[in-house]
Amino acid sequence: MDDNRHTKIKFFSGEEVPLEMHRARMVQRINLLPIGERLKAINGAGYNTFLLANREVFLDMLTDSGVNAMSEMQYAAMMMADDSYAGSETFFRLSAVLGEVFGTKYFLPAHQGRACENIIANTFVRPGSFTIMNYHFTTTKAHIVRLGGSVIEVACDEALRVESNCLFKGNFDMDKLEAAVKEVGIGNVAFVRIEAGTNLIGGQPVSLSNMVEVSNFCRERGIPLIFDASLLADNLFFIKTREADYANWPLVDIVRKMASLMDIIYFSGRKLGCARGGGIVTSSDEYFNRMRPLIPLYEGFLTYGGMSVREMEAMAVGIGETLDMHVISQTPLFVNALGELLSEKSIPLVRPFGGLGCHIDASRFVSHIPQEQYPAGALAAAIYLIGGIRGMERGTLSEQRNQDGSEHLSAMELVRLAVPKRVFTLSHMKFVADRIGWLHGNRDLIGGLEFDEEPDTLRFFLGRLRPIGDWPNRLANEFITHMESGM
Repeated sequence: MDDNRHTKIKFFSGEEVPLEMHRARMVQRINLLPIGERLKAINGAGYNTFLLANREVFLDMLTDSGVNAMSEMQYAAMMMADDSYAGSETFFRLSAVLGEVFGTKYFLPAHQGRACENIIANTFVRPGSFTIMNYHFTTTKAHIVRLGGSVIEVACDEALRVESNCLFKGNFDMDKLEAAVKEVGIGNVAFVRIEAGTNLIGGQPVSLSNMVEVSNFCRERGIPLIFDASLLADNLFFIKTREADYANWPLVDIVRKMASLMDIIYFSGRKLGCARGGGIVTSSDEYFNRMRPLIPLYEGFLTYGGMSVREMEAMAVGIGETLDMHVISQTPLFVNALGELLSEKSIPLVRPFGGLGCHIDASRFVSHIPQEQYPAGALAAAIYLIGGIRGMERGTLSEQRNQDGSEHLSAMELVRLAVPKRVFTLSHMKFVADRIGWLHGNRDLIGGLEFDEEPDTLRFFLGRLRPIGDWPNRLANEFITHMESGM
């Protein structure tokens, strides 16, 4: 169903409340551990929220990848999977859905989004080449750098302003794009990449009009244009509600228009479609034939690509549900609700609110912590400690060191509180805001972090850190005094 009725539901009281366009038919128990146990847990995890066991987490807001709630139709579809190594009917069903939604000719399956990035990087990137994009994502950049390529970012100036009135902070700056191509030479550009819902700068969308500009630029110069559609659902919502020229377009027409501008589209099914897997779609015979041999080499046979066929059936339904405004509205509406609740407590946030999650500006929240001491990582650990809430660091800790070993300081120091689709209730959002509000009032107790074990690549996934000083104990004691005494 493609309509805007979700924006017209009002409470008689005048209060604005995100309305769940679904009902819960199955629930999963969660537990809030005492703060003493949370202190032991974060210490055991090396102050890296990725290394916490889920049983130690109350509200898991680490990511929306693979943890969005599936619909009853997705679960039903899993029962009809054709579990064949080659030639599975499941593959053909998923391929047909993708062709219908995107209007593309070919589909290559992969086990998740970063696997697609590996296939694409191995196809296009060579030593000394450059990939130009609005903004990088951690795994995207790692694959390119691993193969000897470099990343150039040409997002609009508003992208790195934490608070802005720009509704499409993920947009390309066309002058920067042209200057970058002139500087490195067309022949040295591996591809241009557009990321929908730019992850590392607050889930900020790209306008369709900007996509048209970038596509025209690339086609005039024969540069491949690749679209990361993992966060397509959120980006679609913002195009419908923020871009006047497309407000009355059916969602399927917007998606088809986007797809017609791109040479290759890839996605993480963990985000797009709410099932575990990924895929690449294209209508180019040349690019399809160049990428196809890499699927059996890295992923699996061409008709499953490392995915469970049950997940493929769920993905086929989930991709179709992306064309339902009631489905794609859920994350942006709840992100907005959480953002408003946090704003009432003077929490510094990325504005305007984007998709994927709510992003706290750690550089202002804990302004006393130097970037070299990973303020966003420290804040993420502190948020877990006082509330059992697991968020994700999106700052210097998520970068890789420069070749000389020095820190590559991130342009933004953010803590992302992801809001998976159809998972949390408004009372959960109020709990998050309450605990972070308390923490903000006691923020001077939070200290920095330093590495204990530092991997060379993607250190934010596996690295272990230690607190500088005794701040976790002092923070826990203050919380007990204020929030748990007399209970």
